[in-house]
Amino acid sequence: MKILSIQSAVAYGHVGNSAAVFPLQRIGVEVLPVYTVNFSNHTGYGAWRGPLIAPDDVREVIAGIEDRGVLPQIDVVLSGYQGGEGIADVILEAVAKVKAANPEAIYSCDPVMGNAKSGCFVAPAIPVLLRDRVVPAADLITPNQFELGFLTDTEPDTLESTLDAVDRIRATGPRTVLVTSVERPDREPGTIEMLAVDEHGAWIVQTPLLPLKANGSGDVTAALFTAHYRSTGDAADALARTTSSVFGLLERTHRSGERELQLVESQEDYANPAMQFSVRQVR
Repeated sequence: MKILSIQSAVAYGHVGNSAAVFPLQRIGVEVLPVYTVNFSNHTGYGAWRGPLIAPDDVREVIAGIEDRGVLPQIDVVLSGYQGGEGIADVILEAVAKVKAANPEAIYSCDPVMGNAKSGCFVAPAIPVLLRDRVVPAADLITPNQFELGFLTDTEPDTLESTLDAVDRIRATGPRTVLVTSVERPDREPGTIEMLAVDEHGAWIVQTPLLPLKANGSGDVTAALFTAHYRSTGDAADALARTTSSVFGLLERTHRSGERELQLVESQEDYANPAMQFSVRQVR
């Protein structure tokens, strides 16, 4: 499998492509990383150095990949955090080119805009751009519950309202949805869930909620689920594998006491996930 991953990059720590590439490589996926920013560290520190990469420069990198005749081999275009409005056009152009070269290719979009605790942390135009132009072009999306609410103008909290919101967004284009953080009032205390939905059904999985803020964990989740799902077409299996891998990563990071993901140290969790969480079909 080959994935063209258009995301941010940092020198220190692990977010964007700096979080997604290694886990994908560890499970045997060839990744073509294209950077949208090249920062010293993620912006959660409040200070960082390095450039936003101009959309035309990102476009040039993708054109150079096209010059090598690689586009027919690409199975997935993956995108995450979009620092500026112009990057969306570049991504959508890349998706169109890849799909023209390989009609079996899919576009997986992580519609990064914020979370329930922090609210939106992207430029004001980005959520609307994602909702109106980018998400409808995607085959697979991986929003958290907060982002799902914005995309559908709803407030999902129960399982039923979350499933309803997923159905609404699937009606706009994406056929597969992974909701990466489902926090419903009637869940067991100290737990969190993920929900995967496609045309074959809906599945949910529950894990302990670890007391840490792990920048980049959503990027790892989106990457691994995309790869597993593209490989097998089995949403339940992709959900189980991804959940096990990401929980192992988060648990090791929590034990380490470090702020940054223990991405390299957790490599066996990607290659050989423990499969310790049961996936339940809910529809």
